[in-house]
Amino acid sequence: MAGQASAQGAKRGFALPQVPKIAIYIVGFIPAVLLFYLGVTNQLGADPMRYLEQALGLWALRFLIATLTISPLRQIFNINLLRYRRAIGLLTFYYAALHLLTYLVLDQGLDFEAIWADIVKRPYITVGMATFLVLVPLAVTSNNVSIRRLGGQAWARLHRLVYFAAIGAAVHFLMVVKSWPPEPMVYAAIVTSLLGYRLVRSLIRKIVPKRRAA
Repeated sequence: MAGQASAQGAKRGFALPQVPKIAIYIVGFIPAVLLFYLGVTNQLGADPMRYLEQALGLWALRFLIATLTISPLRQIFNINLLRYRRAIGLLTFYYAALHLLTYLVLDQGLDFEAIWADIVKRPYITVGMATFLVLVPLAVTSNNVSIRRLGGQAWARLHRLVYFAAIGAAVHFLMVVKSWPPEPMVYAAIVTSLLGYRLVRSLIRKIVPKRRAA
């Protein structure tokens, strides 16, 4: 989930002034703290549980998009934020976990029979659960120890699952809102653009060497 950062890659591009990584986590958790505070003080509207669930899930999607944006920023605009990709990626997982826990504990009260019925009957919950399961191995292996144990190439292949997580998260958001308002469609378009950019870049990198060889 952290991405394919390397010491050599981190040196390329225009590096913005460095801030401690702990600051990324502190700032990143501010929305969650605020949301739970508003929930405790009964300021989340007429349906606070639904609002809290969706807001936490939306922040997970935002951090996931931010993670996917880091490579294009470096490759296109020469802006280097690679050292923060792991922190942002983990924030994605933490918000997804909070989103899920809010549903399991606060909404369903750990009624596993009702939860299973939801998973079977409601496709958007099925997609959401599957997306979270994809994020789990990415979060667990987002550390230097896992990179050494798996090897750089195997670790990089594993972390390409983040692309499937992005698709799943965007689809989950679209299915939750049902009425197709602009917001989820905008997020879906952003995810599509980021993944499309990677696909086109990968194809170009495969075609160009063949032409040079010819």
